[in-house]
Amino acid sequence: MSNAMPAWTLTENASLKALNTFHVEASAAQLLELHDPSLLPDVLALPQVADAPLLVLGSGSNVLLAGNVEGTVLVFANRSIEILEHRADHTVVRAGAGVSWHGLVMWSLQNGLSGLENLALIPGTAGASPIQNIGAYGVQVDEFIQTVEAWDRETAAWVRLDPEACQFGYRDSVFKQMPERYLITAIELRLPLLHALRLGYAGITEEMQAMGVELPVAADVANAVINIRRRKLPDPDVLGNAGSFFKNPVLPLEQVEVLLQHFPDLPVYPADQDTRRKLSAAWMIEACGWKGYRDGDAGVSPHHALVLVNHGTATGEQLLALARQISASVLEKFGVPIEPEPRLIGAQW
Repeated sequence: MSNAMPAWTLTENASLKALNTFHVEASAAQLLELHDPSLLPDVLALPQVADAPLLVLGSGSNVLLAGNVEGTVLVFANRSIEILEHRADHTVVRAGAGVSWHGLVMWSLQNGLSGLENLALIPGTAGASPIQNIGAYGVQVDEFIQTVEAWDRETAAWVRLDPEACQFGYRDSVFKQMPERYLITAIELRLPLLHALRLGYAGITEEMQAMGVELPVAADVANAVINIRRRKLPDPDVLGNAGSFFKNPVLPLEQVEVLLQHFPDLPVYPADQDTRRKLSAAWMIEACGWKGYRDGDAGVSPHHALVLVNHGTATGEQLLALARQISASVLEKFGVPIEPEPRLIGAQW
């Protein structure tokens, strides 16, 4: 009798509470866990799957479930990491969609590779990382992605997309723009053996000074980022959250200059174009008095105004209602619209 893990499992009327970091209660008509992505076309053709809507969840760290899922939730459970090629100055690494992102960062450092250190402790999976083009402390994952492997539901074919085809932008990609089309099964990263450390983002240099590090290496940067994130962001295993809930708005330079005349302390950062600037959503939310706010079990972290939290039994609808209130107050005070970073399931913004 074989004890081999099944290639896939299908569970009806499955709870999704453990599959979202807000820990809100929601259910799916069926939950499909896929260990062997090569079978994806076959399981998608199953009658009970083919005739129902499909939602892919990684660790649920970038979604807000504002209702139950009528259809199939697909979870990729392929969690292998392998080295595809070694070159003189870089290594190409392949990670299955189900690999923990933070686990991948730490694996890369343990194997003498650099580049991902500023992205340590970001929750989620490797397969989800290109969708949002995850970024932190001056680094975005698109700098290192060489290929995204996916099943194209539109053409019913496997595809390998290079960075240009991925259409990466600030917290954006073709996968986010066309969420129904591509099912990401693996990513391939080109990681340098020697990499200029990014130390310019606020807090990293100071943190390493506090750690007593004088000549930092990539692992030191990762440890500094981990320390900072643990202080600023609540552990979702302890207090339900999805990290930063709102994107930092990017506005034309002329509009930013007018805002600075009225709010000279408003933090402003470079953006993707010289004619645009990125503003601190956290500063504006805090200026509107939301930091530490709580209504029932739905609230805002007292440590970081960008983070919405579930103190226990808040529903997705309650958290979404709070987010809308926050957004409306920022628009009223600053004339600046802010949008959610997590994907909303079961509701429109």
